[in-house]
Amino acid sequence: MSSTLSSPAVVALPLSQRLILAVGSCLLGAALIFVAGFAPQDAVHNAAHDTRHSTGFPCH
Repeated sequence: MSSTLSSPAVVALPLSQRLILAVGSCLLGAALIFVAGFAPQDAVHNAAHDTRHSTGFPCH
């Protein structure tokens, strides 16, 4: 019995689309950090706070 490995097709995106994806990802990440950091609910804020400390991200 023989098996063959097939690699997935690689799709090359133009530079403009890659930049849009990169900027969008950065904005989404910044929004998540901002919202969680300044959330009025203590549970959400403390969860984000503990996660930042566990990854070594300074937040004070």
